[in-house]
Order: sequence, then C-alpha cells, then structure tokens
Amino acid sequence: MQQLAEFFQEGGFFMYVNLICSVVAIAIIVERTIFFLGKGSVNARAFLEQIRKLVAANNIDRAVKLCSATEAPVARVAKAGLTRLPKGEAAVTTAIEETLIDVTPDLKKRIGALWSLANIATLIGLLGTITGLIGAFAAIAKAAAADRSTILSQKISEAMNNTWLGLAIAVTCMVGHVFLNAASKKQQHEVEAFSMKLENLLMETQHSAGQR
Repeated sequence: MQQLAEFFQEGGFFMYVNLICSVVAIAIIVERTIFFLGKGSVNARAFLEQIRKLVAANNIDRAVKLCSATEAPVARVAKAGLTRLPKGEAAVTTAIEETLIDVTPDLKKRIGALWSLANIATLIGLLGTITGLIGAFAAIAKAAAADRSTILSQKISEAMNNTWLGLAIAVTCMVGHVFLNAASKKQQHEVEAFSMKLENLLMETQHSAGQR
C-alpha cells in the first residue's frame, strides 16, 4: 500500500483524475458482468421449453409467474406475450415486438462508455506525462546544478507514472469492452431468436384453441 501511495504521489494531480476514471470503468465492468452472468442470464432454450409445457397444459398463469420470477430479457418478452394471449394474435405479436425493442437497450447499456473512458484515460495520462516533461525541462533550465538530478528524476517519474496508469486503464477498458460487447451481442441474438420461437408457439396455441 505504501508503494501504491508513493506511486500516486510521484505522479501528481493527473494520477488522481485517472484514478476516478479507473473506478468508473471498473464499476461498469463489474455491473455489466453481474448482469450478463447473473440476473440477465437465463438459458433461453430451457426457459422456452418450460413455457411450452405450461402453455400446453393451459397453465398460463403459472407461465406468467415463472416469467415474473426473473428480470432476464427473455422473461420480460415472454411475460408480455403471455399476458396478451387472451386478446388475440395481433396483440401478442405487438406486445412481443414492443418488449423486444424495450429490452434491447438494456443489453447495450453503458458498454459504449468503456471506449470513451479508454480514450479519456489515455489523454489524461498524456497530460500528466507532458506536465512531468515540462517540469523536467524547467529543472534543467532553472534549478541549481546540485538539485537538477533530483528534480529531473522526480519529474521523469511523474511523466512515466502518468503514462503507465493512463495506458493501463485504457487497456482494461478496451478488454472489458471486447468481452462485454460480445456478451451483449450474443444475448441480443438469443432474445431475438427466443421472441420468434415464442411468437410461433403462442400462435399455435391460439390456432389450437380456435379449433376446439
């Protein structure tokens, strides 16, 4: 901890600015990871099969309760379609499509900010680097000969520390963006495929009910 404190003290003001960027970036990565692995994660195929069995048994209320038990996007889509089932095919289709539009932004939420944070952290690190180099040149030009080497060493440390932290945050943000963006796209495709299959299932249910 002492070495970490010295690292930030040597880096100066811009190190603390970048520290704020790193906290925001880590918070986004952790929150989105929890979403994709936790409350937003449902096996779409198994979930659809559960709904299929409940609908086949004419147990619509229980299917709706099953959907209400989770905040996963597929569950929200399924609940919208199931609750409109008594109102006919058009109502079911509209409900599914509208809910699909509503849940899609949730899958992309805050992921794009990581790319912006990567650029911001790099530029803040560059500012700290330039500030350190300016101080180093000033030391050579103005400081007493006996003090030059000490001040020069301090300012170069300031410049390098800022460069390192800015690049470290940028790399973290970019890696996080790659994985989270891939997870977002995967889940988006799953929700779209689920919506189509659910709509077909509910349409078949309507037709079967109409033939009885």
